[in-house]
Amino acid sequence: MEYILRQLSTFPFSQSFFLFGPRGTGKSLWLKNRFPEALYIDLLKPDTRRQLEARPERLEELVKGSPNTHTIIIDEVQKVPDLLNLVHYLIEENKELQFILTGSSSRKLKRSGVDLLAGRAVLRKCHPFLLSELGDRFDEEKILQNGLLPLIWNSPYPKAELGAYIDLYLKEEIQQEGYVRNLGDFSRFLETISFSQGSVLNQSEISRECEVERKTVSGYIGILEDLLLSIRLPVFTKRAKRRLIRHEKFYFFDTGVYRHLRPKGPLDKPSEIEGIVLEGLVMQHLRAWIDYSQNDTSLYYWRTKSGTEVDFILYGSEIFTAIEVKNSAKVRRSDLGGLKAFREDYPESQQLLLYRGKDKLQVDGILCLPWELFLKKLTANQPLPFVKK
Repeated sequence: MEYILRQLSTFPFSQSFFLFGPRGTGKSLWLKNRFPEALYIDLLKPDTRRQLEARPERLEELVKGSPNTHTIIIDEVQKVPDLLNLVHYLIEENKELQFILTGSSSRKLKRSGVDLLAGRAVLRKCHPFLLSELGDRFDEEKILQNGLLPLIWNSPYPKAELGAYIDLYLKEEIQQEGYVRNLGDFSRFLETISFSQGSVLNQSEISRECEVERKTVSGYIGILEDLLLSIRLPVFTKRAKRRLIRHEKFYFFDTGVYRHLRPKGPLDKPSEIEGIVLEGLVMQHLRAWIDYSQNDTSLYYWRTKSGTEVDFILYGSEIFTAIEVKNSAKVRRSDLGGLKAFREDYPESQQLLLYRGKDKLQVDGILCLPWELFLKKLTANQPLPFVKK
């Protein structure tokens, strides 16, 4: 299988770090390529997990048994969270050791209340592929249909793989770990919340639709976030000049996962789903760009009480950009209403519209770009494409 160079490589590796990301984002493959000489401890292997659960001090024996190895990788560390206390001790005992701890869930670590190595290990995140990582391998239809999970991206049977991927989380991460009491309720919740993709999150409505208590829905959303499967995007409210709504927007972390979970029927308009998919694809790229660049940029959206909206706001010490995504091959002036309103309130901001056409346009002072052109140029530690500094 061809190895694709990831933009994870842009951050320094001199100290210990956590590498968090959903299953299938390529954490293990990247680490094995980047640190081929490391001592690798895989907690997804049942025998390895059982041994370290029974005797966590075995970790110290393994480390001392390889005195010439200074990098130790513990894959899926949340499976045996008690190891973190021993990792802390070993780092203090030998400053030359570097521990790399991967995880696809923060829930068990938080629930256990273990020492998260504050100040001794930084946190890094791994995301699905970026278009700038794929380069000439870019296939628009394939990406919009199946998403960008490395585990799925090059599969000859992506729909079956996505189904197996969801089942993996339901069975291994949720059922076996005892995160929910009723797997049927949670499965209905997953289907129901898929209709919230790219929308303002209304937990009461989700509760009614999937017939579980609102408090339970809130807990289920927390599980998705702890398993790194979803995010909530806050409203940009700094120096607000208009009345704004307060609720967050909801997104699954990958468009392929969203498509698989979203039921489809004869009343669904393909254009509506395609628009949500494109918006989600842009969101996951912006989020990855921020994490990989390790800058102080935060991601928001903007929506007034009257319904005027901008899909994404990037705000930081060196960036203030509003981005609207339109699932259209043409730019109409009506498409620019939200960006114009935002520009009125924040004249110091810059505005971009991403659409499905092929030409770069300037309409009413707003730059309109083909979405794939923008995403292909979105690269870690580089300025936001087409935005003036």
